[in-house]
Amino acid sequence: MKNWIIFISVFILSLSLVISVLVIWKADAPFNKIEKQAEELAISSGSLAEVSDSYVYNGNKPYVTVFGVDEHGKEKAVFVPTSLEDNLIQEVFMQDGITKEQALSVLNEEEEVKEILHTKLGLEDVGPVWEITYKNGSEKLNYVYILFEDGQWWKRILNL
Repeated sequence: MKNWIIFISVFILSLSLVISVLVIWKADAPFNKIEKQAEELAISSGSLAEVSDSYVYNGNKPYVTVFGVDEHGKEKAVFVPTSLEDNLIQEVFMQDGITKEQALSVLNEEEEVKEILHTKLGLEDVGPVWEITYKNGSEKLNYVYILFEDGQWWKRILNL
């Protein structure tokens, strides 16, 4: 009887683990697909020669931010709309704005930060912005947006 209980427990635990992994893998598939398509479009449109990273940014309009270098070796961020319309692609040279680390230091100077959840470069109506999501000392969720071009605050959504 004891062996049956152990067998059933291990079976249920294993089944739960397999189902969890499959659900997570399937849930991430649409993001992987659109990121790959955006990377291919950034290269085929001539905006980038080589891709180093990409992620989906959901602001007022959803974009895929694709990082890489152009044919001259300059680092760029290319904002590809999720509609994959190549005439709506926008781009910035990374040297023309603040870095991720500089955006984080702007945040740390003015806000109490306990844990950074993510930092993303995205495109909003005002232009490129760094979106920083973090938890403060009282475990509240916060979103801040810092302008890419000069490091000024654009928007703060605090204590959610």
